[in-house]
Amino acid sequence: RGERPARGLVRRGGGSGSPPGAAAMSVTGTPAVVSVSISSSLNSFRVLKHYARGLTIAEFKCKLELVVGSPASCMDLELYTPDDKFVMKLDSDEALLGSYPIDDGCRIHVIDRSGAQLGEYEDVSKVEKFQIPDSEYDKRTDSARSFLKRSKLGQFNEEEMLKKEAEQKQKLAEEKALAEAIPVGSRCEVRVVGQPNKHGMVMYAGLTEFKPGYWIGIKYDEPLGKHDGSVGGKRYFECQPKYGAFVKPQHVTVGDFPEEDYGLDDEM
Repeated sequence: RGERPARGLVRRGGGSGSPPGAAAMSVTGTPAVVSVSISSSLNSFRVLKHYARGLTIAEFKCKLELVVGSPASCMDLELYTPDDKFVMKLDSDEALLGSYPIDDGCRIHVIDRSGAQLGEYEDVSKVEKFQIPDSEYDKRTDSARSFLKRSKLGQFNEEEMLKKEAEQKQKLAEEKALAEAIPVGSRCEVRVVGQPNKHGMVMYAGLTEFKPGYWIGIKYDEPLGKHDGSVGGKRYFECQPKYGAFVKPQHVTVGDFPEEDYGLDDEM
């Protein structure tokens, strides 16, 4: 029997399409899989991938379609060393990937010739999305909404929703009662778990637009707050920046809390 050709050179023999020096290469003892990073003229990122050395360049390009988005027929491939030095072009579609001097850590750069622009495949806002009218979706029997209706879960559980609504009304009533017992202009102490107690003056008590429920607006004695009495473009009270804060009524205690001197004026 004649000698078998060295595995990993070219699939159809060392023809004119073989890369330079391919006939003298051998992958004997070389791992069957190589780890390379993939970059593209269309994308700003790099991807680390593992490929079999036995793939032809044509097969390799087809796999790269899923990585970079370019059509295989519009790809030019360039090989770079791990320190980004150009080695050669991978320009023979019939040659095996392993017939080129590719080692772990090398980079293969895909040049797109389809006319697409840089970042075109990264901007998901340009991707056409399937949308269905709410009325049509409501008619479907295989949807999550249909399942929730049949099972009487979530918003379709009338008993549960009524219970939650009652709990929310009770909580709001309790907050209102607490807020009405905190007069505007009173000295107070704010006690929140995990934070030091802070003294200040009550500047506001009532509903707000930034969050549901009742809130107490406080002007602290020192710059321990978050704002100047204005939240979301709406002013609730006046104070210096970083002196204002809103807390829930249950954290506010009204009483004779004299203004404290934190010694901040003694520092330069």
